[in-house]
Amino acid sequence: MAATPLVTGLAVAAAALGSRQLIQAWHAFKARPSVPVARRFYPGGFQHEMTKREAALILGVREHAPIEKIREAHKKMMVANHPDSGGSHFLASKINQAKDILTGKSKVASSAF
Repeated sequence: MAATPLVTGLAVAAAALGSRQLIQAWHAFKARPSVPVARRFYPGGFQHEMTKREAALILGVREHAPIEKIREAHKKMMVANHPDSGGSHFLASKINQAKDILTGKSKVASSAF
């Protein structure tokens, strides 16, 4: 019978320590910096002939997006990759080609599916 208060005391102490750990973990979880969820980039390289699908993947829009969205996405990509501000000439040309294909100013290669 003498062991019952001891077991009860140990159980209460264990519960208190466990709750303390949970509260500390919760505060650490809430205090972590919020990192915006980034999109996953298309893992492949460029195809030999650019298709509408690849052009949409480059600009991050849908294949049948409105022209305003295409132009907005093109502008954002060009600001980030313009050759005059340290970007690549090759990437800038691919971004321009993607815009031309999606807006209908360039011919799309026929896809062999």
